Amino acid sequence: MIIEYLTLSVYLGVLLALGAYFKKFTTNLSDFVRGGGQGSWWLIGTSILMSAISAFTFTGNASAAFEGGPSLLVIYAANCAGFACGGLFIGPWMRQTRAYTTADVIRTRFGVPVEQFGACFGVLIGPITAAIQLYALSLFASTVMGLPLIPVMISIAVIVTFYSTSGGKWAVMATDFVQAMVMLSITLLVCFLSLRAIGGIPEFLSFFKDPRFAEDFQFIKESGAFPGNRYTWLWAVAIFLMQVNSQLSLSAAGRFISARDGKEASRASWLAFVLMALGSAVWFIPPMIARFLFEADILNSGLDKPAESAYAFIAMKLLPNGLLGMLIAAMFAATMSSMDTGLNSQVGAIVRNIIPRLRGALGRTEPLSQKVEMRICHIATIFLGTLIVCYALLFVFYSQITLFDASLTVASVIGVPMSFPMFLGLWLKRLPKWSYFPIFFACLAPSIWSFIDEKMFENAWTVQERAIWIMLFGTVAAIVCLILSKRSSEKSQADVRAFFINMHTPIDYQNEVGEAEVDYEQYFVISKAVCTVGALILLILLAPNDLFNRLCILFVAGFVLTIGALLRIGGKRMKAKSLAASINH
Repeated sequence: MIIEYLTLSVYLGVLLALGAYFKKFTTNLSDFVRGGGQGSWWLIGTSILMSAISAFTFTGNASAAFEGGPSLLVIYAANCAGFACGGLFIGPWMRQTRAYTTADVIRTRFGVPVEQFGACFGVLIGPITAAIQLYALSLFASTVMGLPLIPVMISIAVIVTFYSTSGGKWAVMATDFVQAMVMLSITLLVCFLSLRAIGGIPEFLSFFKDPRFAEDFQFIKESGAFPGNRYTWLWAVAIFLMQVNSQLSLSAAGRFISARDGKEASRASWLAFVLMALGSAVWFIPPMIARFLFEADILNSGLDKPAESAYAFIAMKLLPNGLLGMLIAAMFAATMSSMDTGLNSQVGAIVRNIIPRLRGALGRTEPLSQKVEMRICHIATIFLGTLIVCYALLFVFYSQITLFDASLTVASVIGVPMSFPMFLGLWLKRLPKWSYFPIFFACLAPSIWSFIDEKMFENAWTVQERAIWIMLFGTVAAIVCLILSKRSSEKSQADVRAFFINMHTPIDYQNEVGEAEVDYEQYFVISKAVCTVGALILLILLAPNDLFNRLCILFVAGFVLTIGALLRIGGKRMKAKSLAASINH
């Protein structure tokens, strides 16, 4: 295990170094919360992908593939559809709002009360969600590598908090990119080795007709085949609509506000689309093959939820000696990238949206200096990082504590009702500025009733039933709001028109942002970091392996090093273009 420990240690060291380096490009609030609006498409696109997955992708979702075959791909098909729409129009629209945070976009569309409601809710629930992800990742790492749970948990949180504090959004995007390369390379290899173990794609597909698996592996299941009527037609439609609702709404703004302009935002979303489509196959073929080849071994492993170990089981079974550390790094990457994105967005909401309103309520109207804003960003990041660790430790010591169940219940009961008005607010221009709360409370009614009905009357509600009733009530409320929209004040109507005009006005990067060293420096710095990780992987060749397994290690290293080389070439081109533009001006 020495090679695994060394690999993981140096990998985490690279992330820390990236955070420290990008500190020099983070001088004001815009830099800290959105990278100054100067991010390149490849950096934004990989960050979008990584923020959409976590270690749960390789545990909980992998267990769904192990038990039910390809049915869960409905979720990822909806994600791909959302990213495609982002490439066509959502990405440019959101970047062209000129916002710093998602809460800024919400304020300009629905007003200050909705901005404060959304920002405060996110700051309250975000750390608890991150703590649960941190606990799950730490438990996985301690189980696989035999490391003590609490030190692993604290170490991960300290690393994420450090680079998020040091480099802000730049560090978040840079580390997301490096982690994406690690995750993609190792999961591509696991998928290839799994297909090789089963005899190739034709043999893999033949198992879908095997009587032992045919019923479970139908794409659409019969009602009652799985708990909660999962994987039925109604489930598939409801889940698809729920995912699309979150993808095609104002709440998607945070993905794109860091891009240079609308064109870069569009290209970033198309990259996320390609990577998500690729990942949907690569990530879930191995747990299905694990069901075909190692079902008895996995189910008899003695774990509480053995299906959740399906991906790790087959990966450990097939990976060459020395690559286990890279598998753990991939799991770290999936969760750390979700944590750092959430942490940065919550800090942005605190400093950009919540604190100015609190100061205004106290009669303090003068703007904060850049130095003070940056200090608050650092303090808020450290505070939230510490809060995440405290919540995670509570979960370790009091595994039966109801706080987490309660928080998840609140998130599920309120989360969908909060997002539905955001969806409608983007697509219905006539929807008045005051309409958010009427639609929200209409959506909340069936959501709360489903919770009461389950707890008091023991009538089980499925996810799809709750989602359909929420959307139905929200749609009726929206129709009523549209009918009453003419009663809105002239100023309110003018504010809504201004929002849509601004959203459709292209960014003039040269005049609105301006060329800077970071435009090309991001290529060179991340190229060096990626190449460092690639060189580190080459050291795994020292582990005892046969020729085929050494070639597998070379593939992973070659994949990462090739990306690093391409970034260097792109950086040279961008630098030459930037210098030419400065000479012309």
